[in-house]
Amino acid sequence: MKFQDFLISKVFLKNLSIAILIAAGVIFGSLFFLQIYTHHGRVRQVPDFKGMSLEEVEKSVKRFKLQFVIIDSIYSQQVERGHVVLQHPEPGFNVKKNRKIFLTINAVKPEMVKVPNVVGLSLRQARSLLQTSGLIIGQLSFVPDLARNNVLKQKNNGVEIEESDSLKKNAVIDLVLGKGLSNQKTPVPNLVSLNLEIAKQKILRSSLNLGAYTFDKTIENKEDSITAFIWKQNPEYTKNYRIPLGSSVYIWLTVDSTKLPQTNTTTIELELDSRKME
Repeated sequence: MKFQDFLISKVFLKNLSIAILIAAGVIFGSLFFLQIYTHHGRVRQVPDFKGMSLEEVEKSVKRFKLQFVIIDSIYSQQVERGHVVLQHPEPGFNVKKNRKIFLTINAVKPEMVKVPNVVGLSLRQARSLLQTSGLIIGQLSFVPDLARNNVLKQKNNGVEIEESDSLKKNAVIDLVLGKGLSNQKTPVPNLVSLNLEIAKQKILRSSLNLGAYTFDKTIENKEDSITAFIWKQNPEYTKNYRIPLGSSVYIWLTVDSTKLPQTNTTTIELELDSRKME
């Protein structure tokens, strides 16, 4: 039998058909098995675990058929101790069954830091060292002493502290500084149009205290409080006007540029426009 005749023979065509059916069955069977094994197309959204206790997390992962792993702990004052601070993947991310969610929880015990000795340092040096150590400068008080603007004592909650002491991270350190032997005074800084954080730094550099700050009704959320600027201060800024070291400065904040003096309005509007574009 010639080869061409064999190709069109019933035997060859029958065997070819069987081979094609077997190959198709193997291919479709493999695809079906892979779909079952990998849960193809069966995804679920990651729930928001932030702020949950570990008991709540366990119930949630069972309900969504997920798993979780604690990879780190940090200390935050914004979340209850032992509760979730961060997660990966983020909420809303599509994952498959049994996907591991990596969690960072808030430490049960607050992080402690060693208190550096800033006695004898200038206010600028003390501020830098305390901030680097994870501590916050609180009230400044001044007493007659030759060492003007140098730290004489460092306190926490009214108690004098030493270099060997440990405090919670972000604890507040009050400083007692020398003001010279005369009633020396410092110029009142111009704070109008500044945001809160920059104003705090400027007040501190002037050897003054932030008495209190007040948001007006235009501040409706956290984002507003961040972009808010000062429209009024007391004492007011006047050229050559000076007040005693350690005096308090009170400020009022808004996002309404019409409350600003005309000279500051254009600058603020440009800054707000640039933030919106970002």
